[in-house]
Amino acid sequence: MPYQIKRVAVIGAGTMGAAIAGLVAGTGIPVLLLDMPPTALTADEEAKGLHLSHPTVRNRIVKQGFDRMRSARPANLLSAVSAELISLGNTEDDFDRLAECDWIVEAIVEKIAPKQALMARIEAVRKPGSLVTSNTSGIPIGVIAAGRSAEFRRHFFGTHFFNPPRYLKLLELIPGADSDPAAVAAMREFAEITLGKGVVICKDRPNFIGNRLGTFSAMSDLRFILDKGYTVEEVDALTGPLIGRPNTATFRLLDLAGNDIMAYVADNLYDAIPDDESRATFRSTDLLQKMVAAGKLGKKANQGFYKETKVDGKREFWPLDLQTLAYVPPQGSADVQSFIDEMKAIKDLPARLRAMLQRASAAPEERGAQLVAQTLLPVMAYAARRLPEIADSVADVDNAMRWGFAQELGPFQIWDALGLAETAALMEARDIEVAHWVKALLAQGEVSFYKMTDGQQLAYDVTQRRYVVLPRHPLAISLAELKAQGKEIAGNQSAGLIDIGAGVLCFELRGKANTIDGYVLELAEETLRILQDECWVGLVVGNQGARFSAGANLRDLATPVEFGDFDTLNDLLQAFHAMMQAFRFAPKPVVTAPFGQTLGGGAELAMVGVRTVAAAETYMGLVEFGVGLIPGAGGCKELNRRIIAEAARNGGDTLKAFQRVFEAISLAKVATSALEARELGFLRADDVIVFNQDLLIGAARQEVLKLAENDYAPPVAGANCYAMGRDALAAARVAIYQMVQGGYASEYDAFIADKLAFVLAGGELSSPQFVDEQYILDLERTMFVELARQEKTQARARAMLETGKLLRN
Repeated sequence: MPYQIKRVAVIGAGTMGAAIAGLVAGTGIPVLLLDMPPTALTADEEAKGLHLSHPTVRNRIVKQGFDRMRSARPANLLSAVSAELISLGNTEDDFDRLAECDWIVEAIVEKIAPKQALMARIEAVRKPGSLVTSNTSGIPIGVIAAGRSAEFRRHFFGTHFFNPPRYLKLLELIPGADSDPAAVAAMREFAEITLGKGVVICKDRPNFIGNRLGTFSAMSDLRFILDKGYTVEEVDALTGPLIGRPNTATFRLLDLAGNDIMAYVADNLYDAIPDDESRATFRSTDLLQKMVAAGKLGKKANQGFYKETKVDGKREFWPLDLQTLAYVPPQGSADVQSFIDEMKAIKDLPARLRAMLQRASAAPEERGAQLVAQTLLPVMAYAARRLPEIADSVADVDNAMRWGFAQELGPFQIWDALGLAETAALMEARDIEVAHWVKALLAQGEVSFYKMTDGQQLAYDVTQRRYVVLPRHPLAISLAELKAQGKEIAGNQSAGLIDIGAGVLCFELRGKANTIDGYVLELAEETLRILQDECWVGLVVGNQGARFSAGANLRDLATPVEFGDFDTLNDLLQAFHAMMQAFRFAPKPVVTAPFGQTLGGGAELAMVGVRTVAAAETYMGLVEFGVGLIPGAGGCKELNRRIIAEAARNGGDTLKAFQRVFEAISLAKVATSALEARELGFLRADDVIVFNQDLLIGAARQEVLKLAENDYAPPVAGANCYAMGRDALAAARVAIYQMVQGGYASEYDAFIADKLAFVLAGGELSSPQFVDEQYILDLERTMFVELARQEKTQARARAMLETGKLLRN
């Protein structure tokens, strides 16, 4: 029978369980969150005369977990409204409610006996066919399901989320020996499409893929670090973005995970893998044991390998001296800094990794290069030696490490970048064992773990002993691959136009921070000419970089201001308006596909589409106020049209709508998700939210095709905006005055806010009236130029360009 997940239960409201509940609720699915009832009263409960049977007391533990999840930063919830989909209960009074659920997730303490006992209870109440999974990070699935019926085991497997589940893409899916392949496939599709996860199928081996390799990497590195006398600061400077890993690097990551957890996991793994040739690496070090005994557990204890310290009222993070276990003032990483600076100049990661490994071979005394080599080579070799024990394909391992640990490249991708034979030789020169199957691959004359054949990517499968085509969802479009295939039709240094198939084009931003500059304007004009050709049915505006767009290129705007050439600035703004309006009123559907940072002019560009298909993780806002300006590429007009004019058309509260828009811009509100962007008005009710960003361009193309198939007609130009005039302006000025008097805004903030209110109100018209879009655009441009003339705005812009920080003046 088909598996449909319409209601979910999570048992265990700890850090992971509550966060999983928040993730699911963000997709619009109701969640039941349960935890055990308390066995004793708190002092406060006793003082209130409550008993253990009181409903508030019964749900105290689950409520505490829910509240921690809801208040955590970065946010677990895509929107505060999502919390309303989570209902709370306890595992005694509400256990029977599990019968209502299609998927039951266990996320309790990581111990075998409690998990087995819980599974027996779940089996007694669950409805037939419902899926039951464990979020275990390493206990074998077969052990947890021991003693359960055949029907239960068919619907039971592991779903190991990584923390925090909203932000880390990896979901390890671990089938048991009896798991129904159809049930596993259904969960995979649900996780990829609905939850936006990157799913890796793991074998039921201790700690699966991510934690097996991650723990080996941490413990192997730690032994080398202690042996060679590296400092905490040196290590984290060398093992973060420099080698394609996140800023958490080595020791910040251990602090985040918890040093007690690392020691516990390592020791447990040591016991669980008696046949692993590298077993000794997993035994916990004396350092970790001493730190755990001293309470230096990491971030949760406010001390670990770093400790937050106040110095002259300023916050500093003091690193741990690994010899004395005392915290010391930050010293930097002078001994390795010249090496770091030299390697940072190599922008391409594969080229940088090759240079660092070559240096390690040529210069044994180079401490920085030696640590990088030790960080990379042993874990690559260990990953190879673990195949096919933990996985069959190199791609599964790479995906697990990229998605679970936010690394740019997985171990086999790094190996390919360094060269298959060359890296194997480096390993053997350091007495690192190379897997037999890798040697066999080299003997066959192969030069890589991955191949491209007929436009398809293949990865080596160790079990099948051949290269296998990697599965790809039909909506997973790679712009890089299309460009490599010669599908770019036009382009320059800041933008490109790509044929993404089915008669749809993609207008791609690709400059620094994907900012909008003169080159973007030029290509936009050419794009609209090309789009008129009958072979094209529509356009997607999107890219696959680090962000959608950080906005207009501030230097382009600052240059005419520096020379006092405000006529040129006015012309530039007119060009921005012309581009945005041309996209908006294009004769064929234009669909925008924002994701990540979508700020200022980037948000304005995202709003030009007849439809927006946004990634769930879209951080969208009009932030110009912070540099002393107002939106200048149509943002004021667009929010007036979408919110204020819409309220006027529908008989709504136009003053409330005006206030909503005014606050969104003057407070530079930035949505922390696509759901919040919809609440703020940057997205419309009929805009589409995609939870798996890999499918974003494909989903946008799909939306273009839907619109084109239905006799598409562009929006109608006319009186689409609403000017409330002097009454709204007067109300805004009262509010601005009160903000200044209350100390919430400076006098210059008030000056900027007055210009903004003037634009949104449509000036000082004597009576409210509908006006055309150009009327508001002209006001927007005029006020933008007037603000740009002001010395305090220029000072704010200079501060942002020179320091990257906001100036309040």
